[in-house]
Amino acid sequence: MENPFEKITKELSDIKVLVYEILQKPKEDYSNKVYTLQEAAGLLKVDKQTVSNHILRGNLKSKRIGRRILIPHNELFDSLNEVKSLKYKR
Repeated sequence: MENPFEKITKELSDIKVLVYEILQKPKEDYSNKVYTLQEAAGLLKVDKQTVSNHILRGNLKSKRIGRRILIPHNELFDSLNEVKSLKYKR
């Protein structure tokens, strides 16, 4: 009969190895990442028109390249924080 504590100890050591590997992975740089209108709507779980309305109101800054609308990563997520802070200031 196998000791149950040995099994738990082995599983914990496996978990430690996995956590160490995750922590050692280089962090992804999102500063240059841009999203299309469709991708931004998917990330925010809203309709494309909602994102487009926020761009037209000036709540969300974007760049137009031809007919495409591109939204920088930091602009998309920084604007979310500003909206939350305005909501609680009222």
